[in-house]
Amino acid sequence: MKQIRSKKQPCRICRKWFKPDPRLGDRQKTCGADECKRQWHIKKCAEWNKKNQQYFREIYLAGKLSGLKPTESKPFTLSAPKLVSSDLPDLSKPVLAPKPRLNLGLPRPEVQEVIGAQSLVIIEYIAQVILRRFQEVIPAQLSEIIRDQAQLPPTVFSRGDRQNQGP
Repeated sequence: MKQIRSKKQPCRICRKWFKPDPRLGDRQKTCGADECKRQWHIKKCAEWNKKNQQYFREIYLAGKLSGLKPTESKPFTLSAPKLVSSDLPDLSKPVLAPKPRLNLGLPRPEVQEVIGAQSLVIIEYIAQVILRRFQEVIPAQLSEIIRDQAQLPPTVFSRGDRQNQGP
């Protein structure tokens, strides 16, 4: 049986040198300390999640829509709210769509009655995706504005009164 001799290599987390287990060979990336293994696992999971974002978007929306039945759209008419004399729940009404993670401030039961539960879930999902994109872009633009301001001459920042000007 051939014995593989691995050379020492630095741990990808703590940077300490270690000799890999011969059974793992080139696949061992950390020194074997529990904290290093945990940090390596977290790093690799984050990479996988970033690479497979579309998978999670699809199953999230599909999961929200799976419990809802499609509703037929009916023309919208303004009318006074219906008062029901009994306290029993009306089983003919569709179940409310699942509560969203993002509060849009919509009157959800009324919107759902007009457009349907599935449409409401899709609209909330699209709003959530758009908001997340804006939250990613705005800090980048803000840092760019601050960087541009640092390059301007200091006279631009004067108060405009005569106090800062010489005689």
